[in-house]
Amino acid sequence: MDNTFSKWKNGLAKTSKSAFGRVASILGASEITDETWDDLEALLIQADLGISTTTDIVEALQRNTRDFGWVRSDELKTALRAELRSRLDDQQNINLAETPPSVILLVGVNGSGKTTSAAKLGARFIAQDKKVLFGAADTFRAAAVEQLQVWGERLQIGVISGQPESDPGAVAYNTVQAGIARDVDIILIDTAGRLHTRFNLMQELEKVERVVGKALSSAPHAVWLVMDTTTGENALQQARAFKESVNVTGLILSKLDSSARGGMVFAIRNELKLPILFAGLGEKVEDLEIFNPDAFIEGILSEF
Repeated sequence: MDNTFSKWKNGLAKTSKSAFGRVASILGASEITDETWDDLEALLIQADLGISTTTDIVEALQRNTRDFGWVRSDELKTALRAELRSRLDDQQNINLAETPPSVILLVGVNGSGKTTSAAKLGARFIAQDKKVLFGAADTFRAAAVEQLQVWGERLQIGVISGQPESDPGAVAYNTVQAGIARDVDIILIDTAGRLHTRFNLMQELEKVERVVGKALSSAPHAVWLVMDTTTGENALQQARAFKESVNVTGLILSKLDSSARGGMVFAIRNELKLPILFAGLGEKVEDLEIFNPDAFIEGILSEF
């Protein structure tokens, strides 16, 4: 457990120092004043919690202050920690198909980290003694297919691909059929990055989801949206569009270790109402962690 918390602390160092470090600096031994509340509200918004979440937290802390008669700002620290934790679900179970194979679609915009996340997921499932197959359905970006093939060779995972600019739905269909024939446990399909503002591309993603269901009636068993946490509010706008187009069932937060915007996790949870399943805390294949809310809170508040 100590190693887990240490990894999260290191991965969230930028968020802790730049965003929540400033929050810690105003919660000292000084008297609570109107300025304390104004500063706290401004800093939580700057920490990417979102206006709605920030307002709820500040109002809750103000109620506690009245109820318990707090007068010093350092008395708010424990309460703030509890308020932040209450806004995250407990650790999620990764529920897939009862009978293999489980088909998982990875979706998201270009550059969000889908292909790397596919590799990290593949490594995680292999470590659980699962047989995995990759589907390279990003047929419009040749580098994406090559990248997945490199990962496949490194991890000894088979990769189903098509010709450049071929129909991604056909690749997805063939991947599922191959997975059934090879008796695999997990099928991970890496879809093309979509600009959420391009209606035709989002329609194509809907087609991939439908085609997979034709290859295996219960599929896809999961659609995981990979979100780049370095992009802040823009990632939320993208996520809303994907959620409207396909049945997103969970979130993977990539590049948390590269971001000072870890606070956006609270806005994501508040606005999307989707479970956060995994978080990327580094570039190595083993650096994809099951989202641990307690470790996350400890990581972002390490300056407290």
